[in-house]
Amino acid sequence: MSNKIYGIEETPPIKQAIPLSFQHVFAMFGATILVPLLTGLDPAVTLFTSGLGTLIFHLMTKGKVPAYLGSSFAFIAPIIAATKQFGVRGAFTGMIAAGLVYIVVFIIISLTGIDWLEKLLPPVVVGPVVMIIGLSLAPVAIAQAQKDLPTALFTATLIIVFSMFGKGFIKVIPILLGTIGGYIFAITRGLVDFGPVAKASWIAIPKFSFLTGHTPELAWGAVSLVAPLALVAIIEDLGHVLVIGNIVERDLIKNPGFHRVMLGNGLATSIAALFGGPPSTTYGENIGVLAITRVYSSRVIQGAAIIAILLSFIQKIGALIEVIPQAVMGGVTIILFGMIAAAGMRTLVENKVDFSDSRNLIIASVILTLGVGGIKIAFGNFVFEGIGPATLAGILLNLVLPNITFAKVKKAEKTSTSKEAIHEA
Repeated sequence: MSNKIYGIEETPPIKQAIPLSFQHVFAMFGATILVPLLTGLDPAVTLFTSGLGTLIFHLMTKGKVPAYLGSSFAFIAPIIAATKQFGVRGAFTGMIAAGLVYIVVFIIISLTGIDWLEKLLPPVVVGPVVMIIGLSLAPVAIAQAQKDLPTALFTATLIIVFSMFGKGFIKVIPILLGTIGGYIFAITRGLVDFGPVAKASWIAIPKFSFLTGHTPELAWGAVSLVAPLALVAIIEDLGHVLVIGNIVERDLIKNPGFHRVMLGNGLATSIAALFGGPPSTTYGENIGVLAITRVYSSRVIQGAAIIAILLSFIQKIGALIEVIPQAVMGGVTIILFGMIAAAGMRTLVENKVDFSDSRNLIIASVILTLGVGGIKIAFGNFVFEGIGPATLAGILLNLVLPNITFAKVKKAEKTSTSKEAIHEA
């Protein structure tokens, strides 16, 4: 039975909804603006497209998948390479093409159904894949925390205390309260540089591509560099949807359907490129917020999207969030990423996956080793790494390895013994 506080279709009162939405904004903010900082795109535009993309995603999925769409890290290297070779206008074309790849997958699944997908992804594959989504992000959390360990530990401790011992609504917003508390603690330690806040404008229009003369320009080379990475992002999306389904205790692959997830993400990615933002993906940080708060309301996620859009115009407030020290976010992500890994363990436990069966043991161990180890397979400029190849390896092993369980062996032994007894009689 679900222990949710607010279900997917439920809407919290406005006085609760606003802080709940800000909690998701804090969770996604650092990673979302990091991608444009690394690729040379505009952070304010990226913030705008993440909010717009999330609203589009919720529209396409009928508000049944409580996910936030932020900047995808999978596209960082190809965007940099495409920009260098074909200019930013060519790179935008590659990003639009990546969104179209999603839409092609949407069409295929719409025509073929998802029965084949369920056969490819039994719990013994899903559980470890979900675990590596959290565990593969663990080095990021630790790297952030190591910037100032006392601040990170103080922030994480606050989140734990509010989550475990908080009363009423305080228990529902531990991420928000922990982040604010950690922020204040970091200020007392002299870790916050308010220079960017002083320089930021109160109100400013983001530098959209159509305002700066950087509208997309067809470059097939950029398409070949960027578009294939959509296949990697699709596998990550599948893992994220499985995690969310596990947390909210619904089969989101069937309802609203993974094809709708593909359509929503594809449109969000292509439209983001038209405005000058990077491709979108469902965010693990926000999935962790769902797990720890047990607030699954899609309205809360949509509220976070609206706040992100407003922050892209109110740049001084956005700058206040931007200067939150990495150590504070490290304390937050230690909890959030661990929650995702724990959700994978829950999948294995609840489905009673038998690890006395060598087949299950091999599948899980290969997925975990490849995913946590961060395997990289290069095909020219295309790099297939981490969650993608680990998931693919698990799927292939599940298809290839014979399904000879311990129980079947015992049954065969029992049958053989009975036949021998009858023969002797």
